[in-house]
Amino acid sequence: MFVVQINYSYRNATRAEWETRYTDDRAKQFLAVDGLQWKIWIDAPDEPRVGGIYLFATRAQAEAYLAGPIVARLRASPDVENLDARIFAVRDRMIAITRAPVPGLAAIAQAAE
Repeated sequence: MFVVQINYSYRNATRAEWETRYTDDRAKQFLAVDGLQWKIWIDAPDEPRVGGIYLFATRAQAEAYLAGPIVARLRASPDVENLDARIFAVRDRMIAITRAPVPGLAAIAQAAE
C-alpha cells in the first residue's frame, strides 16, 4: 500500500472564505479516483495550510493520482502556494500492530500478537 500526502497553503482568502469550498460535491469527486481507498482531509488550525492523506493499493495508482486532473488543478490555482506532494510506502506490519484503519490488515495484526 502507498500513502500520498499533499499539503499546501491557500492565499487570497480568509479561513471563512476557504471553508466555503468544503462541499459534499468536492468530497464526492474523490469517489471516482482510481484505486483510492480513502482520503483524510487535514487543516492546520492556526495557519492557512491544508491538505490530505490518501491511501492507494499500488504505487502506480498513487503516481497516476499525482499526475491527474485534481492535482493539476491545485498546481494551476492562483489561490494555492507551497504545494508539497509525496508518496510513501506503508509499513503493513507496523500499522497493523498500531490498528491503523487500513483494509485487509487483520491477518497481519493477528500474526503479530
